[in-house]
Amino acid sequence: MVDKMGVEATDIGRTGRVSEDFLRQLAGWGLTTAEILYRMPDHPSVLQSYIWQEYDAAPHFPILKKFLTFWREKLDGPLFSVRIGHERLIRPAEIRTIAAELRFH
Repeated sequence: MVDKMGVEATDIGRTGRVSEDFLRQLAGWGLTTAEILYRMPDHPSVLQSYIWQEYDAAPHFPILKKFLTFWREKLDGPLFSVRIGHERLIRPAEIRTIAAELRFH
């Protein structure tokens, strides 16, 4: 498998080069998922769903904003809504573990 920089996954260990996505994670970026609902151009009363995923920086989401600007300028389906999930918005590490378990019969 070849990443965005043209490096095969097996080359990372040999050459010391890492993927662009890994470098972004080290810089504080995280995987962002957006569920985009848009209206069908020929049938405006019908909504279609599109899932978009990319590494982006919360809370400003510059990559997602660039994609949505492209969508509004170049694509025919008008946006209806966008729901965003990002590791800094929702993360399992924020769940506290309990020290004891009590059982009631």
